[in-house]
Amino acid sequence: MEVTLNVKRFDPESKEQGSHFQEYNLEVEDHSTVLDALVKVREEVDGTLALRCSCRASICGSCSMRVNGHAKLVCKTKLRDVIQHDHKVLVEPMNNMPVVKDLVADMKPFWDKVRAIQPWLQPDGAAPEREYIAPNATMLHLTGVMSCIMCGACVSDCTALEVDKNFLGPAALAKAYRFLGDPRDDAGNNRLKMYGESGGIWDCTRCMECVQVCPKGVAPMERIMSLRDQAIQAGFNNNNGARHTESFSELVKHSGRLDELRLPIKTFGMFNFPALIGLLPVGLRALRRGKMPPIIHKSIPGAEKVRRIFEKVEGKK
Repeated sequence: MEVTLNVKRFDPESKEQGSHFQEYNLEVEDHSTVLDALVKVREEVDGTLALRCSCRASICGSCSMRVNGHAKLVCKTKLRDVIQHDHKVLVEPMNNMPVVKDLVADMKPFWDKVRAIQPWLQPDGAAPEREYIAPNATMLHLTGVMSCIMCGACVSDCTALEVDKNFLGPAALAKAYRFLGDPRDDAGNNRLKMYGESGGIWDCTRCMECVQVCPKGVAPMERIMSLRDQAIQAGFNNNNGARHTESFSELVKHSGRLDELRLPIKTFGMFNFPALIGLLPVGLRALRRGKMPPIIHKSIPGAEKVRRIFEKVEGKK
């Protein structure tokens, strides 16, 4: 099979080259992976190409890169599944992380965020006199999130991190879910309070990118949504994120659709003038594009049916 790898190169020692794309034309086997092709380039065509790999079995997570614009483990990505009609495959280093050289990303920001959620058990009191056996059902529930191999694919494609480097990111918050759900940990409320601060669970935009690119089915966004529910149930709802969520539901329940003018007022508070003034540029851009919501908000026909849906769901909870 013929394939052209369009690889993004970066040499930190070359001020003239900087970042640029370089194409490699190869003959590969039909069953070859993207990693197979990259290794062939490094060993037979261009020994200067830098990449990172180890187990080649989707276990270590070190070969995470962007293929055709989305993060993947290239050791498990078959070329035939990603090759374009022109026989080209675009390969880039992970996004949202500094590039060391070519396809090698600096994972330090990733690990700094994981450490920030305190990924260790925090039991209350002295150590137990004998072994603590966790309930089987609880640990089985956590096996999904414990499947994370720390490859960074979800962080690479996180749209929230692209605009807010303060965001903890999907991998760290999925790890937070794992420790919060461990019955041997007694720091639940302290964790929820910490995770609810700026850069935490309320900064996720629910774009689903982390769910789509995770090679192990961890579904980080779903874990973050669960952490939000737990935070509200624990009483940590005096923050913009929690108020935004509760106000959103309340407004839709009332009239069947969102009242976009009242939402920021209920989220930030009527007298939080700095926050409301900060939203003026957004309002002006919406006005110029004809997207300003009506000043007089009206309920949709059949709004009572929407209310019944909310009441039914709330009754189940």
